[in-house]
Amino acid sequence: MATDHIRYDVLARDALRGVLRRVLADAAEHGLPGEHHFFITFLSTAEGVKLSPRLLAQYPEEMTVILQHQFWDLVVTEDRFEVGLSFGGIPERLVVPFNSIKSFFDPSVQFGLQFEPSDAATETPAANLPAVPAPSAVTVAAPAAENQEEPAKPSEGAEVVRLDRFRKK
Repeated sequence: MATDHIRYDVLARDALRGVLRRVLADAAEHGLPGEHHFFITFLSTAEGVKLSPRLLAQYPEEMTVILQHQFWDLVVTEDRFEVGLSFGGIPERLVVPFNSIKSFFDPSVQFGLQFEPSDAATETPAANLPAVPAPSAVTVAAPAAENQEEPAKPSEGAEVVRLDRFRKK
């Protein structure tokens, strides 16, 4: 197999994280439109993630947050987002780098993205990392049609497509 010097896998992963960045930036500036809301899962111990010790003890590997009605001070930068959320009635400020995000899902339109963690996000010692990281997995669920005759069944899932599926073998 030829060596991918261009690193299409990294380019595609970064472009899809750009979609997430743009959606969050729009939500920070204008609020969430219509019924849109987001489920965001991230690695809680990834480099740059900031959680309180209480939350880190409760979610030692990964955490899913929902941005819907009760969040505040959403700030989006080039490499991360910061948001205020309440957990058990206790307000918390989270800092989540985009490279720590494993998945993003907007159930209002059945749209989702799934990422494999980038090397920079994991705290795995360098000796255990593969020479060439595995390509990102991307899940894109088709948006629900406006005039559907019957609602989508909850058991229907999105197809996971690996980027290496399109590479020449």
